[in-house]
Amino acid sequence: MKCKICKDKFEPKYFLQKACFDPKCLAEYAKLEREKKSDKKAVIRKREFKDNDKTLRAKVAQQVFNTFIRARDKDVGCVSCDKTKDWTGQWHAGHFYTTKARPDVRFNEDNCHKQCSICNNHLSGNIGEYRPVIIERIGQERFLALSLNKVRRYTCAELKEIELCYRLKLKELIALT
Repeated sequence: MKCKICKDKFEPKYFLQKACFDPKCLAEYAKLEREKKSDKKAVIRKREFKDNDKTLRAKVAQQVFNTFIRARDKDVGCVSCDKTKDWTGQWHAGHFYTTKARPDVRFNEDNCHKQCSICNNHLSGNIGEYRPVIIERIGQERFLALSLNKVRRYTCAELKEIELCYRLKLKELIALT
């Protein structure tokens, strides 16, 4: 067998022995094994940190939600202007009530529709044109329910649940098409 450190051939005395009996090789091999174990622990800690990182959870949940909204509305044009579904520009998931102003309706499907990047970014959502179309799509009663202001703060667990829920909905939506 070859030593993992010096690459010289040696006859192992113990089961699973990877380094020769040279004290330098044994010390170096032990050091490498300790580093490997600490790297694994660091990866586990990093994964736990990500699961408890509320900013990251919110960002990922929002990305999945927005992808679902664009897929759901793929057969309609911009909610705020006359751009049809064949427009070749970038599509966004435009919120009627912004996510900063109204975090309670951030993940509400009635509050979010496919919108062209021009209306969403350059015209601040083009709310004047958005309102009549959203009322037509979801109805007056559901629109009024959106305007009820509720204080809401999401936990990491809720954000993870929202992410998983919309991943599943997106998968089902894609399977239907």
